[in-house]
Amino acid sequence: MAESNRQILLKARPSGRPGPEHFELVERPLPEPGRGEVLLRHRVLSLDPYMRGRMDDAASYAKPVALGEVMEGECVAEVLASHHPGYAPGDWVRGARGWQTHSAAHGSTLVKLPSTGGVPPSAYLGVLGMPGTTAWVGVTEIGRPKPGEVFVVSAASGAVGSVAGQIAKKLGCRVIGIAGGPEKCRYVTEELGFDACLDHRGDLGAALDEACPEGIDVYFENVGGAVQEAVFPRMRSFGRIAFCGTVATYNVRPLPPGPNLGALVKKKLRLQGFIVSDHPQAWVEWQRIGGAWVAEGSLRWREDRAKGLENAPEAFIGLLEGKNFGKLVVEI
Repeated sequence: MAESNRQILLKARPSGRPGPEHFELVERPLPEPGRGEVLLRHRVLSLDPYMRGRMDDAASYAKPVALGEVMEGECVAEVLASHHPGYAPGDWVRGARGWQTHSAAHGSTLVKLPSTGGVPPSAYLGVLGMPGTTAWVGVTEIGRPKPGEVFVVSAASGAVGSVAGQIAKKLGCRVIGIAGGPEKCRYVTEELGFDACLDHRGDLGAALDEACPEGIDVYFENVGGAVQEAVFPRMRSFGRIAFCGTVATYNVRPLPPGPNLGALVKKKLRLQGFIVSDHPQAWVEWQRIGGAWVAEGSLRWREDRAKGLENAPEAFIGLLEGKNFGKLVVEI
């Protein structure tokens, strides 16, 4: 067993793009689990765009990370020692335990992972975890696509967008992805089965006109910025927009002006932002439905892995710039 707990702390708050100077790697003694707690060895850490917001000292749907505290994040971990009757050494769990190699956690804050089914534990940070559940909520509860409708999703090769598009395809939609670069676009069409994928680095407006000549019925928004500006005018009347995130603006200070939303009235559009934690019932539903699809091989997913906790800051900075390809995790 390791003799220390390595942690990455938030050292300073960035005013724009985060850099290595905003993080600090420290070593501390292993935590001692108390009554009802377990000692965890973190195995895989999830890196997600929402973490950028936690670095700001600003009001949001969740508290920011305090300076000098461990960066927030979900992980899958192995139980090393247990003072809780529901867990035993060797069990694998998922929980929000942060950017560190070890932690002590109360059993009630953890989710035990299935020991059968052939699904690797890291899948519960991606396709069967928060990103996959986010896609399920955005598509089925907000977008509500009908067979034959045109469904467009940005960041289509990413952890959320790739699942959202596959769900829409299973529901009978014509699915158009938007991604950055030919390699990602090929993956989206050839591996994920989307009907088309458009490179946002080109003339996206013209590409959308060609791919969606009659307009867009449902848009799953992950990016914002120039992609959003190209999509919004091409929405059809009574279209729906599931507003998941705007990663293109997370490092921009001050924030740029938004799009002209007059079309919301003229076209009777429905635009709804959402946070997956507000939909607790969806986690159970998605575990059942998405888990079956993963097990049978009809839902495809991809991971981008960094190795070593010390490399988490660099990987996270790259995530915000679109350098990852698939769900980004760190092997701890």
